Amino acid sequence: MNTSISEIKTVTAAFVIIGNEILSGRTKDVNLSYLATALVQVGIRLDEVRVIRDDQSTIANTVKTLRSEYDYVFTSGGIGPTHDDITCDSIALSFELDVHHHPEALKRMKAHAKKRGVELNEARLRMARTPLGANLINNPISAAPGFTIENVHVMAGVPSVFQAMVNELLPTLRTGTKIHSRTVISNLGEGTVANGLEKIQSKYPTIDIGSYPFFKNGIYGTSLVLRGAQVNDLDVAAKDIFNLIKEYGGHPTDGDEN
Repeated sequence: MNTSISEIKTVTAAFVIIGNEILSGRTKDVNLSYLATALVQVGIRLDEVRVIRDDQSTIANTVKTLRSEYDYVFTSGGIGPTHDDITCDSIALSFELDVHHHPEALKRMKAHAKKRGVELNEARLRMARTPLGANLINNPISAAPGFTIENVHVMAGVPSVFQAMVNELLPTLRTGTKIHSRTVISNLGEGTVANGLEKIQSKYPTIDIGSYPFFKNGIYGTSLVLRGAQVNDLDVAAKDIFNLIKEYGGHPTDGDEN
């Protein structure tokens, strides 16, 4: 039984990567891949990603725009102890809220500092600041939490901490229909299979079929990725694509699937 488009429950998200170091190329972002994979697994569709500079008005305006367009907005970067970590104040500005030292964040950071035998100085205390009314995102790595305001989730940029926060956060979120995928690898170019592929797409309107060319070991080929809510539907459509490639003299193989 096919799942109609109207039966698919969609929950959407945007991701804002904050940091001059990302835009300059000095730091390579790895958080996008982790978040995108994690969201797909729970049934949240990541529809937009923006990389922006450490500028208060830019952060505030970007978040204000995206939070009205998507179910969730996730951010990474700019909630550390130094002067250029301005994300907390920028998010507060976006919501027109004051900033304070969150009592529970202070409690967690004091306990962490005592355990490590370090001074909880003014710089470290900056990481206990949140907009008024924020809920904390637990940080099992280094205690300094992220925070949530309405549908905006603000997390650290350090990959290990970001990933830990994502893992803590996702079970608390509303999710939609999980989308599965199948990949068929073809040793034929896109132009060869385009017409037949269009007919298969029309035959399976509840499945999204994407075509991605590649050049490897001197061979041009195409990765054909099928996405949909029903695994059985994907299997049937993938079989049709296998047959299509064979009809054109190609040799299809299975790619990754989930």
